[in-house]
Amino acid sequence: MTSVTASGPAPEPEARTRKSVTGTRKAVAVLFLLPALVLLGALVVYPIGYSLIRSFLDQSGDSFAGFDNYKALFTDDSVRTALKNNIIWVVFAPTVATALGLIFAVLTERVRWGTAFKLVVFMPMAISMLAAGIIFRLVYDADPSKGALNAVWVGVHDTFAESSAFPNAHPGRRSPLEADQGGFITHATVHSGRPVVLPLVGVAPDKMPKNTKPAVQAKPEPGKVTGTAWQDFTRGKGVGKLGAVDPSEQGYAGMRIEAVKGGSVVASTKTAADGTFTLPAAADGARLRLPADNFREPYNGVEWLGPTLVTPAVIGAYVWMWAGFAMVLIGAGLAGMPRELLEAARVDGANEWQVFRRVTVPLLAPVLAVVVVTLMINVLKIFDLVFIIPPGSSQHDANVLALELYRKGFSEDQPGIASAIAVFLLLLVIPVMLFNIRRLRREVRR
Repeated sequence: MTSVTASGPAPEPEARTRKSVTGTRKAVAVLFLLPALVLLGALVVYPIGYSLIRSFLDQSGDSFAGFDNYKALFTDDSVRTALKNNIIWVVFAPTVATALGLIFAVLTERVRWGTAFKLVVFMPMAISMLAAGIIFRLVYDADPSKGALNAVWVGVHDTFAESSAFPNAHPGRRSPLEADQGGFITHATVHSGRPVVLPLVGVAPDKMPKNTKPAVQAKPEPGKVTGTAWQDFTRGKGVGKLGAVDPSEQGYAGMRIEAVKGGSVVASTKTAADGTFTLPAAADGARLRLPADNFREPYNGVEWLGPTLVTPAVIGAYVWMWAGFAMVLIGAGLAGMPRELLEAARVDGANEWQVFRRVTVPLLAPVLAVVVVTLMINVLKIFDLVFIIPPGSSQHDANVLALELYRKGFSEDQPGIASAIAVFLLLLVIPVMLFNIRRLRREVRR
């Protein structure tokens, strides 16, 4: 019975008297969620359901194939290679990217230009995977004149081990030289006072050293062995005399000459810019040898996109892009870290490494878990970089599940196996997603 006051009956609660124009609360929620639910069903639920059904059908899609498509995942060589590479990706790519992000975030806290450094490191995130793949395809080019990485690698190598200028040089006709352990040696012994001629051919004129001068016939010197090593070739038919030094021919500058007696080197020297050389009296009665170092092929760097290194190379491109993402998230975690704990550790006598290892990293564990889990989900479906960077000759060695799904579904017209790979990828992602959800719920409870 409604109570009555002096001013009239008491009003009913607002929830009972006011009704929403659009209906009940649940109806309003469903109405607002309906567009998102439709999109979710069309773009996520339906493709997953269709792929699951299609994975149990044969190639034509007309008859039931059972688990044959799933058996192919573990018997097909290309799929097994893709699975192996995916394991490598999941283990190394998130770990390296997170570790670099952690290092960058911690170190840039103490420098004044840390913001600029973070901007530079994060900038690759603004580049699409397609553009990054094209960039690193050029960076990893095997030709040092095109590939930036090999240009640096070759420059460093040649600083400590200079390449030969005469890789294709070899004795011509009527030459007094014969092959010897990758180099060449004279047939007979040499003697002081008798100039020696060491004619060679095979070096293109534009490949001769820049300090080369026209060859000169060596003059005899008492008590010394002299000679000339030169390019015994003159352009033009009938021009020049074979086995004799002509004014138009070039000397082999910087070629190493060794005098060998009884299998031991008794003297050595290098030729001058005009190809002439002089050995002391100890070379009298020895055989002259041009060691193999004179003819070593020039160092052309590392085949980064070859079968052996192609997967680490592509992972390197991925880390270049995503280390900035890890750095930003970890930097946000560092900004919210209680500084008094760090100062207390320093007051207790801990050095910076101990503070980092025993205080900073444990406090950042939740953030590091977010970064690692996010990157693990990301690398499970990596496609763009693996499709673009490796050349055709080594793309099989760099294969991953997402790329193999594309190949089976479009290039090889095997939609059943492609659907099985898609379902398998989903099964791989689900445990990681569940772990992330449980971790988020634990964070909420705290």
